[in-house]
Amino acid sequence: MTDTPAQLTDESLVADLVALLDPAPLGDDRFEGARKKGGHGRVFGGQVIAQALIAAERTVDEDRAAHSLHAYFLRGGSEDHPITLEVDRQLDGGSFSNRRVVASQPDDNGTMRPILNLAASFQKHQPGLEHERVDIPAVPGPEELRSDEELRNEIAPSLPERVRRVFAEPRPIEIRATTGRHWLSEGPQEPVQNSWFRVRAPLPDDPRIHRAALAYLSDMQLLGTSIMPHGLSWMRGEVKSASLDHAIWFHAPFRADEWMLYHCDSPWSGGSRGFNRGAIFQDGRLIASVAQEGMIRRNEPRTR
Repeated sequence: MTDTPAQLTDESLVADLVALLDPAPLGDDRFEGARKKGGHGRVFGGQVIAQALIAAERTVDEDRAAHSLHAYFLRGGSEDHPITLEVDRQLDGGSFSNRRVVASQPDDNGTMRPILNLAASFQKHQPGLEHERVDIPAVPGPEELRSDEELRNEIAPSLPERVRRVFAEPRPIEIRATTGRHWLSEGPQEPVQNSWFRVRAPLPDDPRIHRAALAYLSDMQLLGTSIMPHGLSWMRGEVKSASLDHAIWFHAPFRADEWMLYHCDSPWSGGSRGFNRGAIFQDGRLIASVAQEGMIRRNEPRTR
């Protein structure tokens, strides 16, 4: 029996997220990523990235932390199947380790097809030269802002049935935006979004879980930033989009269950692609950087 929305709590949503991002070992550096509980349609890209990262980390010594990953989305994943993750141990050096992960699912004929390739690099903790030169956006704190959940619940009744369920479903990530939301587009906007993010309930202390949670949420809102200057809305069926690649650099320790400021901007779009950058801050520090390019195409609006 699954929870109804009225029964869901922050703790149960986060417990489901932790379980979702924790792939089961199959042996020989192969893992199986679970299906999202109640999922339907296409797999969220951040889920596949996070599952692949955790699978890679399971094959690396615990004293080596992930410092970067680069992923390419090859095909859309389906919520109808679990995800098979195969890890290739490409390097174990004195300071660094490197892993390649291929995430696959069966197609309509039952043939396994790759949906994502990910390369991740890991490093032993080592002291070294340090500097930080970055401007943290001056924005209101999260306690001064309305949550996306509250706004989505207000808007949902006016939406077509085809998007209402996905738009208003409870989520394990709490978001409070300080600037434009791409899904509220009423016309061209500056391609910048500033949002506070956090996992809605406490996570275990394992840093790998926090990195996986950040990888998961880093795919939220990022691609939508490149759509904002064009005044289009996916809710009105005016744009078709899909992530093509995704990169994350982890700079400093953090907790994903405490507020993080996600600053996204898009300096360019063209050729049916949009390029997006992200900087994630916590307690006045830059904790991660993100980059993503995605397909964005104008679509004929649907009438119903």
